[in-house]
Amino acid sequence: MSLPKPKPGDLQARLREAYPDARCALDHGDPFQLVVATILSAQCTDARVNLTTPALFARFPDAASLAAASLEELEGLIKSTGFYHNKARNLIGLGQALMARHGGQVPADLATLTALPGVGQKTANVVLSNAFGVPALPVDTHIFRVARRLGLSKATTPEKVEADLCRHFPREDWIELHHQLIFHGRRVCDARRPDCGGCTLLDLCPTGLGKVKDPHSGVKLVIAPEGLRPSGVREKQRTQRASPSASSSSLGGRERPPSPAPTESTTHPDASSAWSPR
Repeated sequence: MSLPKPKPGDLQARLREAYPDARCALDHGDPFQLVVATILSAQCTDARVNLTTPALFARFPDAASLAAASLEELEGLIKSTGFYHNKARNLIGLGQALMARHGGQVPADLATLTALPGVGQKTANVVLSNAFGVPALPVDTHIFRVARRLGLSKATTPEKVEADLCRHFPREDWIELHHQLIFHGRRVCDARRPDCGGCTLLDLCPTGLGKVKDPHSGVKLVIAPEGLRPSGVREKQRTQRASPSASSSSLGGRERPPSPAPTESTTHPDASSAWSPR
């Protein structure tokens, strides 16, 4: 039997109250800076990107300078964001494409954006919504996890989760909802230890209420004094403390952590760059 989905109006009213400060976490001053920062955020935290971009934009402030960048120099500036070889090549290609096709300016439509090097659907929608105010609801790792836990989607790809969310919520709310769900995923609905006991959406969440298995970890979640744990984990830990198995011994007696959510390479549509659980 399928469970009823939370009413979009009720859910978003609570998110608005909980996260009045919800906004894009990537520091940027214009569409060019945002598309570059979003490409760098693949397999990297926004905080790390924000530490990297000031020096990057001081050296390469626009498409023209980026198009002429030395690959070695650019790799050195972005190395801390990971996967810097591919990212550097994509960024130089981005600068060159913007100069050749768009007069150095970032275009404001989905099809043209996704034709640029390193830019897929998620990155394009981030730029459209945050730089140009075009309604879009790009799905990152946090939204993917939260939407599925709330029962808003059973889809297994970010594109399909995005389509489900866009059907449930009014178009004019998409941008705001995108940021609210990300904030909720980062602050409350953590991948490994979600704070269901302190969640403003608990009574709307079939996963938090234990009605269904957590689609992220594959087990039911329970609220316990020591915090939220997947059901069965505490019993397994007690057994391992009493008689550690060979597998736990290889981890120094610690329980093997649960499997992570889908990695960016399987859940982010952008070619050569993708989001990861964080």
